[in-house]
Amino acid sequence: MYVGEERAAKKRIKEILAAIENKDKEAMKALFSKKALAEVNDFDEGVDYLFDFFQGDVQSWEIDAWSSGESIERGKKSIMLRVWYIVTTDKEKYMFFVIDYIKDTMNPDNAGLYTLRVIKAEDEETEFGYWQDMVIPGIYKPEQ
Repeated sequence: MYVGEERAAKKRIKEILAAIENKDKEAMKALFSKKALAEVNDFDEGVDYLFDFFQGDVQSWEIDAWSSGESIERGKKSIMLRVWYIVTTDKEKYMFFVIDYIKDTMNPDNAGLYTLRVIKAEDEETEFGYWQDMVIPGIYKPEQ
C-alpha cells in the first residue's frame, strides 16, 4: 500500500467510526460522494440500520486487505481504494468493506465514499463476496 493510500484508508476508517460512535448522520453523509448520494435509494435508512446494527465501543481496528485502481485521462486522475477492515468492539467483531474514491479530478462528484458494508465477522462467508459484487451506493443493508 502506498503511503498516501494507507494514510487515506486509516483516516477514512477513523472518520467512519467517529460518525458511528457519535450517531452523527450528517458526519456520515458528508463522507459519501455526491455520486453515491444521488444513486442511493434511501441514505437515511442505511444510516439508521448501521447505527442500530453496530454495537459496543470500538476497542481496535486494522486493515485486513486492500486493493486500488487508478485511471488517468488527459492529465486527470481517479483513484479508487477498496479496503477491508476488521473492527473489534467490546461486544462484537465486525468486518467493514469500503469503496472510496480518494482522488477524482476526472469526475469530482465521485470523490468520497461510494460503498460502506458492515457485517459481523462471523458472517463473512455469506455476506462478503467478490468486491465487484459488493459495489452498491451508500450503506449496505441486507434484504429482510
